[in-house]
Amino acid sequence: MKFGVVVFPGSNCDHDMVYVLKKLLGQQVESLWHKEKSLKNCDFIIIPGGFSYGDYLRSGAIARFSPIMEQVVAFADSGNPVLGICNGFQILCEARLLPGTLLHNNNHRFICRNEYIRVESSNSLITQNYSKGTVLKIPIAHGEGRYFAPDDVLKTLNDNDQVLFRYSSSQGEVSDTFNPNGSLENIAGICNEKRNVFGMMPHPERAADAELRNMAGLPVFEAIIQQAAGIKAGL
Repeated sequence: MKFGVVVFPGSNCDHDMVYVLKKLLGQQVESLWHKEKSLKNCDFIIIPGGFSYGDYLRSGAIARFSPIMEQVVAFADSGNPVLGICNGFQILCEARLLPGTLLHNNNHRFICRNEYIRVESSNSLITQNYSKGTVLKIPIAHGEGRYFAPDDVLKTLNDNDQVLFRYSSSQGEVSDTFNPNGSLENIAGICNEKRNVFGMMPHPERAADAELRNMAGLPVFEAIIQQAAGIKAGL
């Protein structure tokens, strides 16, 4: 399987992503500079975290207009898989590939620490290796991670099982007490209605290596590879 990792000026998690995919999981990885006009025959596109264009205007607002994004939008619109993590999630929302937006954290501070998230659905490519209700400890690192959407969009997300992760306690309790940034309904990750575009604020690539004593995020990437292998084998 060939992964494409999009790199913008200000991206800073692309190397982490390449390390996990290439070094830990043995996959082919192509770094895609934001001025590229080709996805170079990649099978899966990942937009990593960072501060694209310095997060000027709104996070992701300028990156959405980079040449590569025209290809990413077309790729996603054709039903192909795209994952955005942290700044990548923000960019996907700005590109209207995912509903809603990410606003400044309610405390107006940058937050960098481990947080617990509860898996809300196993009915997606990136969560299929988790059971619903599983609690994961995954790092977050953002200043604009407060998920917001109008009431009708929230209803659609819930009705269609599009909420993938919610911030929670270590025991899986979802409440304001365990909401680090003020996200509506503690939402930490979603997918689109077609279930081929995924966004999450926590960083699974930072919880994927035994050296870090946290591998809770590795199943996100293993599930992608396993499904690709199954398709190739005709399963």
